[in-house]
Amino acid sequence: MEVITDFFRNKGVKRVIIFGLMIFILYSVRSMMNLILLTFIFAFLMNRLMEFTAKRVQINRKILVILLYTTIVGLLTAGLVKYLPIISLEISQLIKQITNFSTQSHDNPLIHFIESFISSEKITAYIENGFTFLLVSFTDISKTSVQVLIALLLSLFFLLEKPRLIEFTDKFKQSKVAPFYYEIEFFGKKFSRTFGKVIEAQFIIAIVNTFLSVIVLMVLGFPQIIGLAIMVFFLGLIPVAGVIISMVPLTLIAFTIGGVLKVVYLIVAVMIIHAIEAYILNPKLMSSKTDLPVFYTFIVLIFSQQFFGVWGLIIGIPVFVFLLDVLDVTNKDPIIKKDKAD
Repeated sequence: MEVITDFFRNKGVKRVIIFGLMIFILYSVRSMMNLILLTFIFAFLMNRLMEFTAKRVQINRKILVILLYTTIVGLLTAGLVKYLPIISLEISQLIKQITNFSTQSHDNPLIHFIESFISSEKITAYIENGFTFLLVSFTDISKTSVQVLIALLLSLFFLLEKPRLIEFTDKFKQSKVAPFYYEIEFFGKKFSRTFGKVIEAQFIIAIVNTFLSVIVLMVLGFPQIIGLAIMVFFLGLIPVAGVIISMVPLTLIAFTIGGVLKVVYLIVAVMIIHAIEAYILNPKLMSSKTDLPVFYTFIVLIFSQQFFGVWGLIIGIPVFVFLLDVLDVTNKDPIIKKDKAD
């Protein structure tokens, strides 16, 4: 009996059991996963924005949080009211244009290569999931809006009461569930440091990529710029694969409006943008422990897309990096003293 007791008191065993319990709980509430992920992403990104602003503007913390949320929600609302009909029209025209092009016969070897690339099983799955996600989001805009609104409210309350929440949560250290609390705290810190920062980096890279791509597309005379910008932004959230997938519709449109020469201009421009991301943005935003080999990146994306759909393409890499950190594969933290959970 003592052997069994000692076995379950072992730090490693206890950590694995609690981690498994957390996964089981998340799986049990998988119907709320959209809300959970949106709340975490909004809270993390807004907290980083608040910290960035607080260093440059001396203002009360709660007032700053309210001002930031009011500004962002106001801009989003104004943008949706003004541009939602245009966005819907441009996305439908974009899908129609790509569909019409794909039904036509072409003798150009470049187009044949692109068509064979699209027909590969995984690329087809990515594109189908992406368009399905967009169509569902726009056709069921009320449900999506409610989820986004609730996530924004929850993240707002979290940031407004963050000091009080931390103070209240610390009381669990002296409670009867203290052993569980220390393990959850361990995973929570790992999660925010890896998952959160990778998501933050992906968002920043996607925004920069969209801004540079829109400039290039406008110079090249592409139609439906707003619809293409939204497509480039969402695909930009997918590490590595997003750039490749976004090239498919962009190349088809370039060939339609300007032939092979326009395609060459587009490819050169995208290579320059990708070089800026790879050699300037990535080293600054991603630490060495999150810089995965391309082979690992694609393997993770394939499996995460298979199991989690569109969300898997966005959170697959951050979750994988988090697991690597938990397993000390990429953990660069200095050795700390034996924690209180022992």
